[in-house]
Amino acid sequence: MTDVAWQSINSIRVLAMDAVEQAQSGHPGTPMALAPAAYVLWTRHLRYDPAAPDWPDRDRFILSCGHASMLLYSMLYLTGYDLSLDDIKAFRQWGSRTPGHPEHGDTVGVETSTGPLGQGLGNSVGMAMAERLLAAEFGDQLVNHRTWVFASDGDLMEGIGGEAASLAGHLRLGKLNVVYDNNHITIDGRTSLSFSEDVGKRFEAYGWHVQHVEDGNDVEAIDRALTAAAAETERPSMIVLTTIIGDPAPTKRDSHEAHGAPLGKAEVQATKKVLGWSETPFFVAPEALLHMRERAAERAAAHAEWRTRLAAVDKAAVAAFQERLSGKLPDGWDGSLPEFPAGGGLATRAASQQVLSVLVKTVPSLVGGSADLAGSTGTVLKDLAHFTPDGPGRIVHWGVREHVMASACNGLALHGGFRPYGATFLVFADYMKPSIRLAALMKLPVTYIFTHDSIGVGEDGPTHQPIEHLALLRAIPNMTVIRPGDANETREAWRVALSHTTGPTALILTRQKLPNIGQPTEGARRGGYVLMDRRADGRTGGTPDAIIIGTGSEVQVALAAAQLLEKEGHAVRVVSLPSWEVFAAQSQDYRDSVLPPSVRARVSVEAASDFGWMRWTTEAGESISINHFGASAPGERLFKEFGFTPERVAEAVRRVLARRSS
Repeated sequence: MTDVAWQSINSIRVLAMDAVEQAQSGHPGTPMALAPAAYVLWTRHLRYDPAAPDWPDRDRFILSCGHASMLLYSMLYLTGYDLSLDDIKAFRQWGSRTPGHPEHGDTVGVETSTGPLGQGLGNSVGMAMAERLLAAEFGDQLVNHRTWVFASDGDLMEGIGGEAASLAGHLRLGKLNVVYDNNHITIDGRTSLSFSEDVGKRFEAYGWHVQHVEDGNDVEAIDRALTAAAAETERPSMIVLTTIIGDPAPTKRDSHEAHGAPLGKAEVQATKKVLGWSETPFFVAPEALLHMRERAAERAAAHAEWRTRLAAVDKAAVAAFQERLSGKLPDGWDGSLPEFPAGGGLATRAASQQVLSVLVKTVPSLVGGSADLAGSTGTVLKDLAHFTPDGPGRIVHWGVREHVMASACNGLALHGGFRPYGATFLVFADYMKPSIRLAALMKLPVTYIFTHDSIGVGEDGPTHQPIEHLALLRAIPNMTVIRPGDANETREAWRVALSHTTGPTALILTRQKLPNIGQPTEGARRGGYVLMDRRADGRTGGTPDAIIIGTGSEVQVALAAAQLLEKEGHAVRVVSLPSWEVFAAQSQDYRDSVLPPSVRARVSVEAASDFGWMRWTTEAGESISINHFGASAPGERLFKEFGFTPERVAEAVRRVLARRSS
């Protein structure tokens, strides 16, 4: 290999050392170890264009070991992306474009946020699935790219890594290629403290094509392995790359001291001496920078070739492809959603299934499925192809893999062209929380279908009965949570979810049947509305004496309680509040029209933790809630035993009114 190539590799190492040293924070060792592999990938294999970082048919590169962020930032700077040396110098500082871990949207060229280990690997599965789906629909003239991943021991120790590998192997995602940095070091010490498996054999058992490169500095062996990985089209590929963390730092290489802390000024200087490098901080040899920019221009030729292919494709097909990638919903997408007559009884999960069955026909970007619970979550859909090892389809069988279901949904959304959804029981949102949080951080339009939403689950008992989960989801910034009270509110919840493009949405749905209220539910799109005013004199409107606020199945309890209080002469308003977040985003005038500030006598009723409810009930009100675990019994019995009854709600209203009078 030429001297300028090694100068380029060593530029990556020096930038990583200097940025971490200046910040006095970060992880220098892994970028130093992986510099040769990154150089080979970015100069010989990866298809990208720094001048057009978002062109649709680029290869996706994911640094799943996001703590090694300086590796990615160095590559982006050296290859000519809109990232300057000053940005590198501002590593981990306030307002910088080079945060401690890569964050999608903050830094050009970063495909996904990879702070928590394993998430990038999970995202890569979704991206590879998206590529296969779009190629099948629009042809390989428009869509024909690969997903490349650098992963670490931590990515493979985390459970999500196993789920991702299992699913990718099952689906035979042949355009997914992973380089595993086998450096034998974690922050606590050598991996032998906690990790002794044969990773290559594990991935072979998953159905992957596995290669081994024993020297992380052998660039020609790395090149051959990457070439072979790209040639394997029937299986995902892993390259087990043995590296030395911190190489070539003279005293801290191959040590956990090079992992999660600056090397120290003396070690940085000693390393630069080994490299024959200038001691000037952030020095990059001009010939190395020129070499990297020239190689990047060569890689960008793939973009020009793609534009040539694009010109030869039918213009209508190109327009459809571009519209799909824009995220725009088709005209009239919600024009044929079902209307549900008053009365009767329908679980909101069943109503959701009816709505979703229409939406998948009018919104071709909808893709998803359940974590082996399709019949229970209302995601059995007819007349759609399934995603199988033999071919792509829009119905995904995620298996019992909630972790990777959520992470792969993020990958589908990040890739572009899809509005993904994943379904499971609400209590299993626990397994999905890290991915949900990252979807919210990246403002991805992912929809979660969470059914079996309360103690109404019944006989399955407290292990399956969510208590704190609504509070948990509502606490996530950029998250929209909707718990509809009947079938028509469920329809409106789907309208909100698919209209929302700046964050994920969770639909919280019942197992048990609920009567359809029969009132206009357009207000559900605004997150909350006046469902009914109950007045003894038969009049409507005006300022009520008290307000009962309900969500989901407890809206029915609120209505029945208002009827009891009406007979006693109280003017009671019932408010359905399916979404706190959507309601909070409405104008102050609208919110005041629903919840007049002058009416402090408020009672909420929701079969979940009361955490956060004071925002709506105020300190003068009460919450009928459950702040303990449930029990195993029929759902109707549990609602009665735990006090979710009209009588208990009415009594709470009387107490609040009495306190106000006194």
